[in-house]
Amino acid sequence: MALKMKSSDTSTTPSNSEMNFIAAGTYLEGKIETKGSLRIDGKVKGTVKVADRLTVGSSGEVMGEIHAKTAIIGGKVEGDVHIEQKITLESTSTLNGNLWTGKLIIDEGAFFNGKSDMGGAKDLANNGKKGLFDKSKASSEVVSDESQKNLGT
Repeated sequence: MALKMKSSDTSTTPSNSEMNFIAAGTYLEGKIETKGSLRIDGKVKGTVKVADRLTVGSSGEVMGEIHAKTAIIGGKVEGDVHIEQKITLESTSTLNGNLWTGKLIIDEGAFFNGKSDMGGAKDLANNGKKGLFDKSKASSEVVSDESQKNLGT
């Protein structure tokens, strides 16, 4: 289910203000991608990619990798989490997995078991050049024989 939210103040509203919901009692397995926001109150097993804000409610569970711009976790997450800007672990939350983010807020009572890296947030945001859903060109860096010779000396 998705809702479009209208706002007269476009300066604080993201360009994609679509809100998607996975309700309590719903089980979803696979890959989820949205250019808007997502709230999970049910159970999800798989990869979750959210271009804006991910909210995992107190009854929500995610087993898999998460990528989002911002996140608020109130439920249970098992897997690695990649957040471009800020994540909040609420007092009812459980996070078992590694975390990469720009800012981290952990409320009293939250459970976090894993490693956190707040230095790599610049890499997650790609220095503002591309978002989660921008197509990257198929290019790879090849080190020339000349460069390899220079590295060896």
